[in-house]
Amino acid sequence: MRSLSILGSTGSIGVSTLDVVRQHPDKFAVTALAAGTDIALLAEQIKEFRPVAVSVRDEESVQKLRNLCGEHKPEILFGVEGTATIAECDGSDMVVSAIVGAAGLVPTVRAIKAGKHIALANKETLVVAGQLVSDLLKEHNVHLLPVDSEHSAIFQSLEGHRAEDVERIILTASGGPFRNTSADALKAVTLEQALKHPQWSMGAKITIDSSTMMNKGLEVIEAHWLFNVPAKKIGVVVHPQSIIHSMVEYIDGCVIAQLGAPDMRAPIAYALAWPERCESGIAKLDLAKIGTLTFEEPDMARFPALRLAFEALDAGRTYPAVLNAANEIAVAAFLDRKIGFTDIAATVEKTMQAHEAYSPVSLDDYLHADHWARQMAQQLIA
Repeated sequence: MRSLSILGSTGSIGVSTLDVVRQHPDKFAVTALAAGTDIALLAEQIKEFRPVAVSVRDEESVQKLRNLCGEHKPEILFGVEGTATIAECDGSDMVVSAIVGAAGLVPTVRAIKAGKHIALANKETLVVAGQLVSDLLKEHNVHLLPVDSEHSAIFQSLEGHRAEDVERIILTASGGPFRNTSADALKAVTLEQALKHPQWSMGAKITIDSSTMMNKGLEVIEAHWLFNVPAKKIGVVVHPQSIIHSMVEYIDGCVIAQLGAPDMRAPIAYALAWPERCESGIAKLDLAKIGTLTFEEPDMARFPALRLAFEALDAGRTYPAVLNAANEIAVAAFLDRKIGFTDIAATVEKTMQAHEAYSPVSLDDYLHADHWARQMAQQLIA
């Protein structure tokens, strides 16, 4: 039996994780949950999975949740410290890190220091502080298992093979809703258009990141830290059908890929059960019915966010943290209809250009870069 603490339980990854748990009550148990403001859904999760502790975003939500909990009332915490406490919770041996954005960094670090194995859906943890997290994983002898479908595919395609035999890893991208949209037309993209992803059902922030291809850029940086490969050995190919989730090319010219329906329950189930496999509940793949799989080179002129991510990875130091923080602020402004679609990447680029990078050592160093970039991006938007 594997006991889980789930950070971001009411988000799309959290909900899918609990669906996998629901299918395997003999394999997984829920010890603790952390959520944001969806108190009604969290209350339902508490009634079904009976965690010993939960955390909500603010103190105002504590009493609201307590009133909804019914007869099973777990310990209710709140705020950043509450989420970090859930990450360290006694009785759990794995933490599913599924909080969106850099907010997932501190609780994930706390979980690692507490000796918890990590199922990582929060790519920003490695984007912002990849070196720090990598060092902590070794120090505390903790496994980090990728939940993003692309990184799970690479992880599966690497199993049983020698690292020195890898020529490159190839991340696939759906291309988002604007794959065939001209540069001029992108300037007029509306929020409603950007929120309509052709393949995946995700939260608003990740959906916008997918439409700008920043999500793929963040995944490039995450892949660098997960698999210890340089930027020059990381490729991106647009694959609109989202059936091949990513590939590994070896020095002999062979390519190993992982295929499956576009459903996050598959990589979640693999991370939770590893090194075993378990039923995920996704539809079986019917390649004859699908018929055709197509591939294209990404257009970094129309989607500069991907270019910026590669540049941040090459530059290193605090640039990836700045890239991510500026993007979070710009996406929030777009969601609030304060800036246009193409202003997102433009804001990120201007913030990076204004940054005087340094080599971070401590967690505070990374958080300082994150804070600076947020302030700069807000100034540029204002």
